[in-house]
Amino acid sequence: MAQKPSIPKGTRDFSPLEVNRRNYIISTIKKHFQHFGFQPIETPSFENYDTLMGKYGEEGDRLIFKILNSGDFLKKVPDDVYQEKNSTQLTPKIVEKALRYDLTVPFARYVVQHQNELDFPFKRYQIQPVWRADRPQKGRFREFYQCDADVVGSTSLWQEVEFVQLYDAVFTSLGLKGTVIKINNRKILSGFAEVMGQPDKLIDFTVALDKLDKIGKEKVIEEMQSKGITPEAIHKLAPIFDLSGNFLEKITQLKQLLASSEVGLKGVEELAFIQKVIATMPLVTAQLDLDVTLARGLNYYTGAIFEVAAPKTVKLGSIGGGGRYDDLTGIFGLKGMSGVGISFGLDRIYLALEELDLFPKTQENATQLLFINFGEEEALYAAKALHKLREIGVNAELYPDNAKMKKQMNYANKRSIPFVVMVGTKEIAEETYTLKNMLTGTQETLKLTDLIGAVKQEVL
Repeated sequence: MAQKPSIPKGTRDFSPLEVNRRNYIISTIKKHFQHFGFQPIETPSFENYDTLMGKYGEEGDRLIFKILNSGDFLKKVPDDVYQEKNSTQLTPKIVEKALRYDLTVPFARYVVQHQNELDFPFKRYQIQPVWRADRPQKGRFREFYQCDADVVGSTSLWQEVEFVQLYDAVFTSLGLKGTVIKINNRKILSGFAEVMGQPDKLIDFTVALDKLDKIGKEKVIEEMQSKGITPEAIHKLAPIFDLSGNFLEKITQLKQLLASSEVGLKGVEELAFIQKVIATMPLVTAQLDLDVTLARGLNYYTGAIFEVAAPKTVKLGSIGGGGRYDDLTGIFGLKGMSGVGISFGLDRIYLALEELDLFPKTQENATQLLFINFGEEEALYAAKALHKLREIGVNAELYPDNAKMKKQMNYANKRSIPFVVMVGTKEIAEETYTLKNMLTGTQETLKLTDLIGAVKQEVL
C-alpha cells in the first residue's frame, strides 16, 4: 500500500481562496510601500553560510536551516572532527549554504555588493519567503513570507517617523483597527546595562527581557540570574518591570532612571522626538506605545526597535517589527552605512483578518462570470463573447464540458461565481445572451454590447 503523502511540519499548502486573500494583503502592503517611495528588489532563497551565521545571536543561529553540501559531503571532514561529534565544529565542514532567516541580512549583503550602483539614501521593499527551524504553533511557521521595507544611508529620525506612519497606513487600509505600534530604543537597553553596572551583560539582559510577555517577570529574572546578572543589578532596574502611564509620562520616568547613562538618555531623546512629530500628525487607527521591555533579542539593532501587536480581540503574537541597525553593513565591510527597516508578518496578518472577518468578499473568488456549455456550436458562440469580456478586464471562463445543467450550475455555486451566461439555439438565432445573477436569481437576455455593459457595471 502506497504511503500517504504529507508535507513537513511548519509548512502549508494554500487553496485558491487562501492565495487570493494573501495576494490581497500583499497588494495592499505593496501599494503603500510604493506610496512611501520604496523600490522593489529580490535576493536568492539561500545565502552563503557565513553570510547568515553570527548575525542573529545564539538563539537565531540555531534556527537557521543549513543546506548540506552536495555529493559525499563527509569525505573532506577530518577524522578527528568527525570522531568528536561536535556539531559546532562539524557543520562548517559540511555546509556552505543556508536558507535565509530573514530579509534584512540578505539586504545588507545586497547593499554592500551593489553599493556603486545605488543612490543613497536607498529605500527598498522586498516580499519573499524566509525559513526558520522553529517549533510550529498558531501563527508561527517554519516557512513564511516577510514583507520588508528598509532605508539605508540616512541617520535621520524622520525615517523612524515614516515607518510608524507606514504601519498605520497599511493597517488602516486593511481595516485592522486597534493595532499597537510598540517602540523602544536599543540605546535605552544599553543604558539599563550601564545602570546595573554590568554593561558586558547587555545581550544576556535583552534576550531575557524580550521574553517578559511570554514567560513573566519571575522567569525573566531567573534567566538573567542564570546568565550571571547579579540580584543587586536586577534590583536597580526593578522599576522597568512596572513602568506605566502614557508615552510622555514614561519618558519622564526613564530620564530619572537613566540619569547616569549618557547613551541611555540619548535613546530617550530619540523616542521623544518621534513621539513629538507623530503627535502633530495623529495616527488614523493605530496607537504608538513606549515599551521599555521590548528588545526583540537580535544583535544588530542599535537604535529604535519596533513591534506591532494585533488588536486585543485577536490572540496572536506580533504582526510586524523592525528597527535601526547602524552597524549591520559594517559586518560585510561597508562602514558608516546606517539603516532602519520594518517587516510585516503576512501570515499573522492573514489570521487576524480571518478571525475578524475583514477580507473583502470580492477577494474570495477570481472568476466573476461563467459561460454554461450546451455543446460545441453553443460553446463556440459563447467563446467569442468570452474573449471580448476578458479584453475589458472581466475574469471569465467557459465550462469545458457539455455536462448536465445542474452540474455546471453547482460548479458556479460552489466557487461563488456571481454571474453565469447561458447560450442555447434560441440565443444563437437571435444573437443574444442570457445573463443570470446567481445571488438574486434574476436573469435577462441581452445583445453582446448590452451584455458587456451590464457585466462591466456589476463587476468592474
